[in-house]
Amino acid sequence: MPREPGMAVAEADAEHPFAVFIRTLGRGPGRSRALTREEARTALSMVLQGQVDPHQVGAFLMLLRYRGEDPDEIAGLVEAARAAAGCGAVAGLRVDLDWPSYGAGRTRTAPWFLLAALALAQAGYRILMHGSNEFSSGLPVPEALARLGLHPAEGRADAAHRLEATGFAYLPLKTLSPELDRLLRLRGLLGLRSPINTVARLLDPFDAQAGVDGVFHPPYIALHLATAERLGRRRLLVVKGGGGEAERTPLKPVTAHLLDQTREPCEVTLPATCPGEARPGAAEDILAVWRGEVGGVALATVLATVSLALLSLDATATPAQADERAAEIWRQRKSI
Repeated sequence: MPREPGMAVAEADAEHPFAVFIRTLGRGPGRSRALTREEARTALSMVLQGQVDPHQVGAFLMLLRYRGEDPDEIAGLVEAARAAAGCGAVAGLRVDLDWPSYGAGRTRTAPWFLLAALALAQAGYRILMHGSNEFSSGLPVPEALARLGLHPAEGRADAAHRLEATGFAYLPLKTLSPELDRLLRLRGLLGLRSPINTVARLLDPFDAQAGVDGVFHPPYIALHLATAERLGRRRLLVVKGGGGEAERTPLKPVTAHLLDQTREPCEVTLPATCPGEARPGAAEDILAVWRGEVGGVALATVLATVSLALLSLDATATPAQADERAAEIWRQRKSI
């Protein structure tokens, strides 16, 4: 259209530095691609440092989801998230098992895996659990802790102290990384899960010797293992768990997928320990199960999950030995 007399020529706005990442992801069929590991690291670093417009953040997260999650891309995102949250080993502190809890199952009752982690801690293992149950329909881990007379850690330093003192700490994502937690909670605004869920599960805040991880959709198993390998994780066991949690059902066989940097990746078939159609008890039973007042499927789930964690720790040679050791650990537990 011809310019009217006296009409100034407006300068085009300079392109925002983050726009290149959105363009790379969203160009269209045959032209778009996943971000490289370095690009992903830079992109999420910019987001977490508040250098990105909120419109760009939403577009970025949904384009990552729409394209499908790529191991190199996720590895770069995890590296950025770990750096922003100050993740890494603490001098003089041994952490045996990293246990992420970010499930959002619609049929969950209580986090029975929490009782498994506490029993393992009493048996001498140091367990760091971290997570967010923002979208879970079941009893969230912080509320379950409260029913047991326990509390979440107030930060990395407090988590390290609790690990030294009791062998267990639960570190909420909103405490570990408020910025990452905010991105995770955008699910309520966007209506869809974003790759930040995968990133959070793979944070490994204290560089644990091993990790146990649960996913809801089986295709994510390979993604988690491939990303962990790129990140140099020493040992990680991944299962399709109830509600996406690292929890082993006792009602049917479960396949555990194991990454160990000292050997070839492998799959381990874990048998059902109490086959049937029954479901675990109600959420209010969590303290009663610990006290030995309630058994059934809830207790069987706890025992099966202790066994799962032992396999991830490489503490036993076979599933049968893990089940036997799990029962022993449970018998020796003390009051909380």
